[in-house]
Amino acid sequence: MNFEPTARMRELVARLEAFMDAHIYPAEKEEQDWHADPANIWQEWPGLEALKEKARAEGLWNLFLPHDYGALSPGLSNLEYAPLAEIMGRVPWSPEVFNCSAPDTGNMEVLARFGTAAQQERWLKPLMDGTIRSAYAMTEPDVASSDATNISTTILPDGDDYVVNGRKWWISGVMHPRCELLLVMGRTLPDNPRHQQHSILLVPRDTPGLSVVRTMTVLGRNHSPGGEAELLFDNVRVPKENLILGEGRGFEVAQGRLGPGRIHHCMRSIGQAQRALEYMARRVESRVAFGRKLSEQSSIRQDVAKSFCEIEMARLLTLKAADAMDRLGNKGALDLIAAIKVVAPQMAQTVCDRAIQAHGAMGVSDDTPIAFALATNRFVRIADGPDEVHMSQLGKLKIAEYGALPPR
Repeated sequence: MNFEPTARMRELVARLEAFMDAHIYPAEKEEQDWHADPANIWQEWPGLEALKEKARAEGLWNLFLPHDYGALSPGLSNLEYAPLAEIMGRVPWSPEVFNCSAPDTGNMEVLARFGTAAQQERWLKPLMDGTIRSAYAMTEPDVASSDATNISTTILPDGDDYVVNGRKWWISGVMHPRCELLLVMGRTLPDNPRHQQHSILLVPRDTPGLSVVRTMTVLGRNHSPGGEAELLFDNVRVPKENLILGEGRGFEVAQGRLGPGRIHHCMRSIGQAQRALEYMARRVESRVAFGRKLSEQSSIRQDVAKSFCEIEMARLLTLKAADAMDRLGNKGALDLIAAIKVVAPQMAQTVCDRAIQAHGAMGVSDDTPIAFALATNRFVRIADGPDEVHMSQLGKLKIAEYGALPPR
């Protein structure tokens, strides 16, 4: 494996870092203060569109999509995208500036890989243009959705349409004022084998019968403007041409979506952990307690050293997983994707916790980005499958792999 950046990667990293320095970090407090005002809930920060135009003009647009769409996407590999996602991840809202934010990234990946020409024209193009946003509706309140075969929302044929009935919750992005599309997973063929029962359907946000039951907070934050919400699908009628790939192929589509989504989370987590470490190092060098700089305390130095080691290990595992995805496909890299999805958010949570401790009371405030990063990574340990599911799957894979080897 050669993780040495190519000339194109080095150039993109330099351009992205310059953009972050010039436009993102200086706007961080303004964006934070805007969303802290209850009057602005579920509204987009007014400065966002101007930044998106700048990013697009500089060719920093749709960097995540491993398909070459000319001016709309440079067609980077997962390995090439990794350092860029890490840089964007340092500021949680900045990926949207570059049209690289979840859940749109996963939904665009689905439409690019599995969508019909008509579906791509209707939905993929405006998503890639950044003129609309989207959501992914899988998780449900009444079943343990970590086992997605439990999903009970129904998507049943009726003439030229499918009719959707059920409840979904923790649906990220659905409150965004630009959200116009939901990818909905539901049960279509209940008598099929358990992984061939579900389908994924494109449901326009304004379809009659689709309503918001309530908005939801994550560790006290509403994540405006996209947020999370509980939704009701009450006889939601959608044309049959909105089906993705085919009846009973929902798991096939979902796995194609979730592999990249999971590693993108990890790339961003590493960026947040790296930023927290930098904040910690500056803080302990500048503060004096009991007549000595905090940086002269052995326990503080150990925290910095351990954090550096853990970030580097997670970064290397991320790159290895990304490289395997590029060479072997998402299915061939399943074990490494599961491993990094367990490792990276937990690592970032731990590093952020140390950084908070080094900052004292300031660390738990929003005067630094560290507290938000800790909360984000605690949430990511559940998003796209909880740690326990990934570890169970990974353990099963490795027992089978190593158990088949002859004794040595």
